[in-house]
Amino acid sequence: YASRPLHPALVPVLEKLQAGQRLRITHQVRVGAKSWPAEVSGVFRHLDSLATGLAADRLARDDVIVPILHFTKDNGEMSSVALDENTRVEIL
Repeated sequence: YASRPLHPALVPVLEKLQAGQRLRITHQVRVGAKSWPAEVSGVFRHLDSLATGLAADRLARDDVIVPILHFTKDNGEMSSVALDENTRVEIL
């Protein structure tokens, strides 16, 4: 579940993912006015959602729910990435 729609091409790929599959993730990183693609490969562990929001009790629409892809990098590091409309995931 996500509060913002994912890129339509990403949804069927996520639905096919199974634990243990190799994948390549390309994510757009932005710091200030600069942005660049970052690419990482690894083994898929699971897909989850992260609910974020304000610390104060406010309206439900203040919450942001972000899909999180958990994977293990080739060097053994367990990692995760928040998926957005610019994220590409390829099953290898």
